[in-house]
Amino acid sequence: MAQTNITIRLDEDVKKEAEALFAKMGLNMSSAINVFFRQTITEQAIPFIIKAPDDYFNETNLKHLEESINQAKNGNVVVKTMAELEAMEIE
Repeated sequence: MAQTNITIRLDEDVKKEAEALFAKMGLNMSSAINVFFRQTITEQAIPFIIKAPDDYFNETNLKHLEESINQAKNGNVVVKTMAELEAMEIE
């Protein structure tokens, strides 16, 4: 089977912690990501539950969500290139 490369952006501390954990399991980063992808394909879903923190849907966030939905419905959208989005990243 042919191999391919992917590039991901990841917080440096998260990467270090993940590498340390994977090493304890006898895996490197590439092997761990392959396990994740294969399990995702097998289950046809993310192999764990993803949910917002319990306090995510507070009044302020719901107001922002409602505003965003209304803006999209009214055609008020902003188009940005990947370079522009990357420049917006929080340091």
